[in-house]
Amino acid sequence: MEALEGRWVNDCPRGENAMTGLLTEHGGWLIPLLIFLARIADVSIGTMRIIFLSRGMRLLAPLCGFVEVLIWLLALSQIMQNLTSWQNYFAYALGYAAGNYIGLIIEDKLAMGLLSLWVVTKEDALDMLERLRKAGFGLTRVAARGLQGDVRIAVLVIRRKNLDKVIAIVRETHPEAFVTVNDVRAVRGGFFATAPPRATRFRGLRLWRVRKGR
Repeated sequence: MEALEGRWVNDCPRGENAMTGLLTEHGGWLIPLLIFLARIADVSIGTMRIIFLSRGMRLLAPLCGFVEVLIWLLALSQIMQNLTSWQNYFAYALGYAAGNYIGLIIEDKLAMGLLSLWVVTKEDALDMLERLRKAGFGLTRVAARGLQGDVRIAVLVIRRKNLDKVIAIVRETHPEAFVTVNDVRAVRGGFFATAPPRATRFRGLRLWRVRKGR
């Protein structure tokens, strides 16, 4: 028993000594690298958390906040243990900047949420409206008067992932059109271009999906 205990006692510090030796030998660049990666992770998650909050996603936002703070504490603990290392401060700040940039890229790739587009033209632009309708986008036409005379306004509410497609149609048919794009927090009713809802065994869930895609 004593021999086993002695072996266990002697084996445990070996792993700790190996980790300590690794940090001692390569700590000059390994710790700043870990801090840099941790900052990228937590700031990217923080960016997504803010986006989820603006979209009203009550489950994803708190989960992102939990992971964000946990990673931030790990990075900050390394800073506090090495207050004299300027490399750690630099890695911390650089990771923060990179995390904001990467978070925006992730948000752009996910293309979540809805957008409102106002397309202002000087003429009726019937060809543009017809192409938008054939592409499956609902719109509303409004007659208005601008600084230089009468104008026509087409108002669309689309999914963010369809923005490039709509802009391409507008630029091809009326490149001189004035276009504004705004975020939409929520909508009720209306029509959106979407794929047919998937069938499900639960009738209530299927009806919910159909109404959500309307």
